[in-house]
Amino acid sequence: MALIVQKYGGTSVANIDKLHNVASRVVAAKEKGNEVVVVLSAMAGETDRLIQLALSASDNPMDREYDALISTGEQVTVTLLTMILNKMGYKAKSFLGHQVKILTDKAHTKARIISIDTEKTLDELRKGHIVVVAGFQGADHEGNITTLGRGGSDTSAVAIAAALKADYCEIFTDVNGVYTTDPNIYDKAKKLRKISYEEMLELASAGAKVLQQRSVELAKIYEVPVYVRSSFTNDGGTLVTKEDKDMEKEVVSGVTYDRDQAKITVVHVPDKPGIAARLFTPLSDQNIVVDMIIQNASVDAFTDLTFTVPRKDIRQCQTILHKVAEEIGAERLEFDENISKVSIVGVGMKSHAGVASRMFAALANEGINILMISTSEIKISCVIESKYTELAVRVLHDAFGLEQKI
Repeated sequence: MALIVQKYGGTSVANIDKLHNVASRVVAAKEKGNEVVVVLSAMAGETDRLIQLALSASDNPMDREYDALISTGEQVTVTLLTMILNKMGYKAKSFLGHQVKILTDKAHTKARIISIDTEKTLDELRKGHIVVVAGFQGADHEGNITTLGRGGSDTSAVAIAAALKADYCEIFTDVNGVYTTDPNIYDKAKKLRKISYEEMLELASAGAKVLQQRSVELAKIYEVPVYVRSSFTNDGGTLVTKEDKDMEKEVVSGVTYDRDQAKITVVHVPDKPGIAARLFTPLSDQNIVVDMIIQNASVDAFTDLTFTVPRKDIRQCQTILHKVAEEIGAERLEFDENISKVSIVGVGMKSHAGVASRMFAALANEGINILMISTSEIKISCVIESKYTELAVRVLHDAFGLEQKI
């Protein structure tokens, strides 16, 4: 008997028929003698509908009320699934985030989990119940409802699995695993049998949409085995797990891309201590994530500083940085939203030379200019013009022979 946490995304619970399909999968796991905790997202499109309702009521809704509204989508799905399970003759109970005591900080719309009290969940499991928990949400110390950001149900599921010391966590979605690249972009994409936490984390941070980045971080920290599976097939999916020697043999495991990026250049900045801190601290204070940063060589005590941010934050960045640029004596700001980031990821990079040159040559052969470069131990990312995104993905996939992976 195993303790399993299953998470089903919005497309898996989009209507009553699909909820019946989810119920059948949950029952199949229960019938094998397992203890089962189910974490659900809202129905596909429901969170967006609630966001539009909030914006129609107020141009700038209060964060507390905004979270209270958009968290209701999950309340619908967990109660409906529980009703279906009980009708099928299986004992089940639904719970919202605050009822199973998922404690978060106060950062509404992007809260982080502080702790999870497992007493209630374990008590229900001992009674033989299937426990159905609303993903994406928790509550702060004052009892205010908080949400974990888009894709937060993945984080809920992995965090609950970690707290319960579950045997594994299954993330059911509309794809049947992790691929070498987006199969919608390239038909040569291959499904991976397994991938390391480190690789999955880099893929998620570089734009892959299969798993939310924070969920992978938690899985890595607490060593929670995570299976990415489709709720519409019986395919074995992809195991996200600890790195092993077999993984190191592969130079590159995947190619990913992120179109939701914007580039900002602060031109002719005084090159002296404290300037970078004055630029980036106000962005950090507003929870704006800065990704790639490049500073040019200093000329006559001045330099240019270029960095990327999520495209959705570009307007807020303009407001913040125009004031800061004036204060530090920068010449001007330049903004470019017509960019994409393409990345290659693989733990094998740590022991293989020439990966970067191979990537750059492949892009150059297609006339794709590289605007920015960043590297980590197992990832190389390039910023390019957005119009070349799909071409770059296909070229890099071919350059590293990823169609041969199984």
